[in-house]
Amino acid sequence: MNAVVVPKINSNDARYLLVEWVAADGATVEPGDVLALIETSKTVEELAAECGGVLRHRVAAGAECLPGQTIADLATPADLATPADPAPPADPVAPAAGGAPAGGADGPGDGVVITAPARRLMDELGIGEDAVRALGRKVIRRDDVAALAQPAPDPTAPSEPDAEEIVLPVSQRRVADVVARAHREVPAAYTVVKVDVEEALRLGRELTPALRTLIGLPELLVKAVAGLAGRFELLFARPVGPGRVRRASTAHIGVTMDVGKGLFVPVVHDATGRTLREISRTLMAYRVAALRGGLREEDLSGGNVTLTLHNESTVTLAVPIVFPGQLCALALAAPQQELVPAEGPAGFAVRHTVHLGLAYDHRYVNGHDAIVFLDALRAALEAPAGLAADPT
Repeated sequence: MNAVVVPKINSNDARYLLVEWVAADGATVEPGDVLALIETSKTVEELAAECGGVLRHRVAAGAECLPGQTIADLATPADLATPADPAPPADPVAPAAGGAPAGGADGPGDGVVITAPARRLMDELGIGEDAVRALGRKVIRRDDVAALAQPAPDPTAPSEPDAEEIVLPVSQRRVADVVARAHREVPAAYTVVKVDVEEALRLGRELTPALRTLIGLPELLVKAVAGLAGRFELLFARPVGPGRVRRASTAHIGVTMDVGKGLFVPVVHDATGRTLREISRTLMAYRVAALRGGLREEDLSGGNVTLTLHNESTVTLAVPIVFPGQLCALALAAPQQELVPAEGPAGFAVRHTVHLGLAYDHRYVNGHDAIVFLDALRAALEAPAGLAADPT
């Protein structure tokens, strides 16, 4: 009998959701066949069979599962020939060495288990053990602790007996976790500059048919940001402790995307070494994958700077959060038409401008660094011909 074990898909989630069994209970499968769909806080991943056999489910679709947990068995012909005892139900919390539950600690004689993520959040929020034990649950998870931090409903508010609760999807709950953590941990400051993008828009219109891929402001800005990684090492570094950062070897630029199926931030890895065409095609592939629900965990991991896009024509200014583990985030607002002084009989011209902002962790980055960085990006976009050149 071979166990089907949930792999460690990412470092962010303590548990996943078993969305669907693709292979039915009792089905005969071959190595490489997709058995199930596992949803993390970011993506839905396929779980494939490592060997062949007859599949026996242990965990029902729709249930939560932990990394390392056995959710099914693959029976061999020898197993089928020998009657076996029923498989025991999967333990929701795997035992650690010495018999203590992994990631948690038993209370004094009450059998309550507090998982490690829950205990870390308790420490962050100053919530004592008595409060979580009062919940009356055997296993206290991070979500249980987070719920305690929410304000209690106003007893004087009018009740809505017919109102139904809306359960947010896992991806949005992950967004909530990241946003809440960013506001708790990152003392961010913000600086914004105005950029004349008339020439950048013109260049994009020329390059789109020439390169046979979409070239717009996002693609040009990713290219411009990538070209500054060597000059502004601090802004691409990763914080590792008070007063210490780890230098990045290249720019890995996350770009926000929301195609109506949730917010995702896929990463253009090694953007410094990519051509403008490669950056464009990578972003287009991510947009298609986001639309089809096909973004993978590896697509969403490893960013060291984030570009947030606010393309709606009415958006003139946006302030992004700084993702935990990064030091800055850019915000690109929509182009706006503006009258500017110009030579000629009219004395003015209509130009397209954008507001380009930088939120930064003020513990590591100062305003001067932010301004110089933004000015370098402004210069690159206002004279964009160099962005079309291949990296050297």
